[in-house]
Amino acid sequence: MESVLPFPLLASQRQDGVYVLSLQQHTWPAFKEGQHAQGERLRLIFSEKAAAAVAGLLPELAPRAVAILQREQFLYGLELLLEAGICQSMQNRLESICELDYLPITATTSLPQLSTPGLLVMDMDSTAITIECIDELATAAGVGAEVAQVTERAMQGELDFEQSLRQRVAKLKGANQSIIDDLCARLPLSPGLESMIAELKSYGWRTVAASGGFTPFVGHLQQLLGLDAAFANELVISDGKLLGEVSGQVVDAAFKADVVKKCAEQWQIAAGQRLAIGDGANDIPMVQAADFGIAYHAKPKLAAAAAARINKLGLQVLPFLLQGR
Repeated sequence: MESVLPFPLLASQRQDGVYVLSLQQHTWPAFKEGQHAQGERLRLIFSEKAAAAVAGLLPELAPRAVAILQREQFLYGLELLLEAGICQSMQNRLESICELDYLPITATTSLPQLSTPGLLVMDMDSTAITIECIDELATAAGVGAEVAQVTERAMQGELDFEQSLRQRVAKLKGANQSIIDDLCARLPLSPGLESMIAELKSYGWRTVAASGGFTPFVGHLQQLLGLDAAFANELVISDGKLLGEVSGQVVDAAFKADVVKKCAEQWQIAAGQRLAIGDGANDIPMVQAADFGIAYHAKPKLAAAAAARINKLGLQVLPFLLQGR
């Protein structure tokens, strides 16, 4: 097979157990016979911009590489088998490479399989979209700075979520409903969101948004992406004005975790196939309720609690994490 990867040294090692796969194959190969118990696997996912930095490590990486995968959108994957003592040292070195994320895969790691239908429950603000909607509404209402400070503390896990939500929404009292419509019209999707959802759906996955934000925005996402369900808070509006209140049950951390469980039951999702992704401390119960939780450009508390982290690349990386073992 002719390699088009920018790693000639690594590609030349394929006779010694490195395999180059086609764009269409979507499968990670098995390890070389007898290697399973010899170390820890580390899956690297990186953009074309990071290729030169990764290539610089080739003399060290090539003997340990067991798989290469090239994907569309200029993403590359490299899977390594590392001795236990080397793995952490290698992770520390990889941290300095821009546009590269990695996933340690230990013997006890159970990854959902992309090729088997599953469930993804995702946060909206700063995960599916690049903004915090409450902050944008507050800016439009002229109270942006004071609301943004409360939002940041809530996402860091320093404040009770429901209390902080009601406190922030109260600041919007008297604002015109048009600020919601204006924001819906320019809602900025996170990089890779649409391709991630499309790929998951092509394998029969159910996709859900569970947000501590507001129903107009998750409803917009649901319609745009064809999500199977969406949950968020309901702003109270009367005569075209926001009353500074939310109605009904608040979508807080516990509610989000419950969404994972209830949706899995509703659609009879197989054990091991429940996935959740978020960015803030209020997403911790949700990612822990899932079989596999991912922190996306996340606050420290969630990053520490999640099974995997996407820190530098976009959401198109998520299906790449789930390639078969």
